[in-house]
Amino acid sequence: MFENTLAITVIFIVLATVVGAFIKRRQIDRCLKDFAGYSVTVELTAGKAVWGKLRPENTGLELVYDATYKDEDGHNETSYILYKQEYSNIQALLRFHHQLNAADKKRRDCDLNRTYHPGSFRRLGRRTKNVFKAIRDSIMEVINVLITHAKKTTPAGTMLTSQDKYVSQIKQEIATSVGTAYEPLLEKHIGKMVVLELVKGDKILEIVGVLKDYTSEFIELMDIDYRLNPADTPQKADIVALRRLGIVRHLAE
Repeated sequence: MFENTLAITVIFIVLATVVGAFIKRRQIDRCLKDFAGYSVTVELTAGKAVWGKLRPENTGLELVYDATYKDEDGHNETSYILYKQEYSNIQALLRFHHQLNAADKKRRDCDLNRTYHPGSFRRLGRRTKNVFKAIRDSIMEVINVLITHAKKTTPAGTMLTSQDKYVSQIKQEIATSVGTAYEPLLEKHIGKMVVLELVKGDKILEIVGVLKDYTSEFIELMDIDYRLNPADTPQKADIVALRRLGIVRHLAE
C-alpha cells in the first residue's frame, strides 16, 4: 500500500513539473516573442542602449552580441541579460529595419502583411482566443466540478484526494496560461494605423504605426519612424514599449 501511494505521489510530482515547465515555456510575452531571433536594440530609461539578437524567456531576456565585446575592465562579454524584475528600466525594444539581414527582412515583411488589415480568418482566430480569456473563470469552475465529481464517483477518487496539493498546482498552471490581457478598446484596432503616445524622459512622443499586439506589460507597433537621440535621423523600425510608458491615443486611419 505504501509503495503504491509513493508511486502515485511521484507520478503526480512529475506530471505537475512537466505541465508547469511546458506552460511556463509558452508564457513568454507575445510581444517579446515576436522579436525573438531578430537583431534588436533595447533602449533603457537611463539613456543606455544595448543591442543583439533577442532571446526572450519567461524570466527575462538575453541579447546575444554579434561579436565578443571587451568592457572597460578587460572582461570579454558575449551577451546582455535583463531579468523580468528589471523590465521597468526598459524604455523600448526596437527592431530597426536597416539592421536586419535579407532573411529577417523577408520574415518581418511577411509578418507585416499578415498584420496590416488582417483577413477574416485571422480575426476569427484572435476572437476565439479572446473568448477563452474572457471565460477563464468559467473554465476553471468546470475543471473543479469535474475533479470533485471524479473524487466522489470514480475509482481514482481516493488517489485524487490524496494528491490535492499537486492537482491544485496543475490547475493553477492551467489558469495562468489561459488568463492574459484583454483590452476591448485596443482589440478592435489591431492591424490598423494608430498613434502611440510614448513618455520619454520629460517629453511625450507621438509615434504612428500599425498596432500588432499588446499584453499586460507591453504594446507592439510595426512600421514606425524612431530615433534614439534627438540629433539622429529617424529610422524605420518596429517597437515594443512598456504599457506604463505608452498608450494608444488615436486611430490614424
